[in-house]
Amino acid sequence: MRPVHRLEPGRPYPLGAHWDGLGINFAVFSAHAQKIELCLFDPEGRREQARLPLPEYTDEIWHGYLPYGGPGLVYGYRAHGPYAPEQGHRFNPAKLLLDPYAKSLLGAPRWTDALFGYRLASSRADLSMDRRDSASAMPKAVVIDDHFSWGDERRPEIPWAQTMIYEAHVRGMTKLLDILPQSERGTFAGLSHPRVIEHLKHIGVTAIQLMPVHAFLQDRPLLEKGLSNYWGYNTLAYFAPEPRYLSGGEPREIRDMVRRYHASGLEVILDVVYNHTCEGSERGPTLSWRGLDNASYYRLAEDARYTINDTGTGNTLNLSHPRVLQMVMDSLRYWAQSYHVDGFRFDLGLTLGRQAWGFDQQANFFHAIRQDPVLSSLKMICEPWDVGPGGYQLGHFPPGFSEWNDRYRDSVRRYWRGDAGMRPELASRLAGSSDLFDPCRKRPHASINYVACHDGATLQDLVSYQGKHNLANGEDNRDGASDNLSANYGAEGETGDSAIAAYRERVKRSMLATLLTSLGTPMIQMGDECGRSQKGNNNAYCQDNELTWLDWSLLDSEQGKALAGFVARLTQLRRQQVTLHADHYPDGEAAPGLARQSWWDERGIELSPADWNNGEGRILCLRRAAPVGNARIEVTALLLNADSRPVSFKLPGDLPWRLVLDSADPQAMAKPVTGSCEVADRAAVLLVADIAA
Repeated sequence: MRPVHRLEPGRPYPLGAHWDGLGINFAVFSAHAQKIELCLFDPEGRREQARLPLPEYTDEIWHGYLPYGGPGLVYGYRAHGPYAPEQGHRFNPAKLLLDPYAKSLLGAPRWTDALFGYRLASSRADLSMDRRDSASAMPKAVVIDDHFSWGDERRPEIPWAQTMIYEAHVRGMTKLLDILPQSERGTFAGLSHPRVIEHLKHIGVTAIQLMPVHAFLQDRPLLEKGLSNYWGYNTLAYFAPEPRYLSGGEPREIRDMVRRYHASGLEVILDVVYNHTCEGSERGPTLSWRGLDNASYYRLAEDARYTINDTGTGNTLNLSHPRVLQMVMDSLRYWAQSYHVDGFRFDLGLTLGRQAWGFDQQANFFHAIRQDPVLSSLKMICEPWDVGPGGYQLGHFPPGFSEWNDRYRDSVRRYWRGDAGMRPELASRLAGSSDLFDPCRKRPHASINYVACHDGATLQDLVSYQGKHNLANGEDNRDGASDNLSANYGAEGETGDSAIAAYRERVKRSMLATLLTSLGTPMIQMGDECGRSQKGNNNAYCQDNELTWLDWSLLDSEQGKALAGFVARLTQLRRQQVTLHADHYPDGEAAPGLARQSWWDERGIELSPADWNNGEGRILCLRRAAPVGNARIEVTALLLNADSRPVSFKLPGDLPWRLVLDSADPQAMAKPVTGSCEVADRAAVLLVADIAA
């Protein structure tokens, strides 16, 4: 780069730093700053070489053009303006600020009191001002060239009705995969390895949903305790990938991974965090948004000194502001267009629809996505809760958004634990939660069904631990849910009792069978297909170690192979049987006298109102029927026995039934069944029949 003493005017769009082949255009939003300076650093990011005021201000965008600048340039910003926390303004030019549109980062924050805009030891707290320069402790943005040759790559565009999601963690998925070189373990390059792709294809999932991959901040209190932010729900940069997940430091590694997954017919969904940032409450550090325009980027209380904390993390992004909404939309489009990802799961998605008066299904965020020509065709999933007022809105999101269904999770856990009164609730969940989503004229795929996810106990721990065991988190076991809705079946934790171990495997298979035969979109947590345990820890957000990483040796064990094979068999059945992945809620008859959906008991009698109200009823048969073309009708019967004794089911209808799956006997081959079918205690059986149309 040639020495430069001033910037040319440049353009106010696009936001961020963009290289055009001749130079770099810089554009950054701030409605309340009085001056913004571009700070240029040496390639190592250690020495500030120039500080150049952005010369133009157009429609609240500060901008300038650097001739001869190119990829690799290292930069940051300083913003001048009022330091008046009581008015919501926290400008402090001593603090180097990360570009909110930074696409690549150099370095990571080094915790020091200089990162805070106020003096931590002051009696005036955040009303004071800290004038120490924070540049040496700050990561810097790096200008990159986004060009990548995608060739003839195409998105798989798997229909929702055929989608099966695998929730995974970039680092945890391959950190223990010993066929990888050390430099690639726990990275996108590791995820690209044929062994990983082959495993996902073997168990039959169609999409991998990655926990946050945006660059995130390591929390100071966790580092001081020798722990770390493993999950990554603490975003530092919405356009830049987490540097630790890149084996060679280049973002193109992600594009290569996505291209390989698409070539294998697998989709890639990103878990994203647009509800808050890593800057925390008004007493948090000044790293980017707070220093550029705190009053615009964050929702503030009536006393503007304080941030609104509907997220439980200290702050809430102000998506009611058009420029903040633009940042989120630009970020989503960037990952969709530059990285070709197939969809997004929105952490605390309810927050994205909050207005001053509360959650609004008609919020601008939802409208913006639904009309966007790029994003509207991708998969959108919301976590339908936060910690603010009215913070639970399951089933209330607009069309186009599927939702994590925690009622499904809890119902399946309670039912297989043997809780009383669960038959009606489980029936609603098996039927795709039509009670929640059909009134909004949605389809079954709107319900993201899961038994376990990253937030809580693993499937193995659900059948191994009665309570939580979170002491390793350093919070005296106070953190995490107090009730997992779990059971240990005779021993707390690992056991050498083969009878208990075998029973646990049966219950796991029964829950997986329920999950993959329910209407809706099934999601499996990383490692649940092979028995991964977190030793009873149900809040492992700070455990970046063997406790949370996938132990690939489990897949070579007899137990792990058997369970993964069972999952593969389930996903194959789900693909084959149209009644298991119907794209509409069943209604009416598939043929005269043959309802598309009906409920029976072990006597071969359709359930009456009295049967539904029987709190001790733990036995259920769901029969489904659907035309397949013009020649035949497919019928399936799901027999569930959550009782503590075996039950003989009289079959629902005189049909040519075949038993194709038994969670008590996973090796059983398909066989004809007539009259009745024996179902072991806490077991699930699937029957199929074909009849002429």
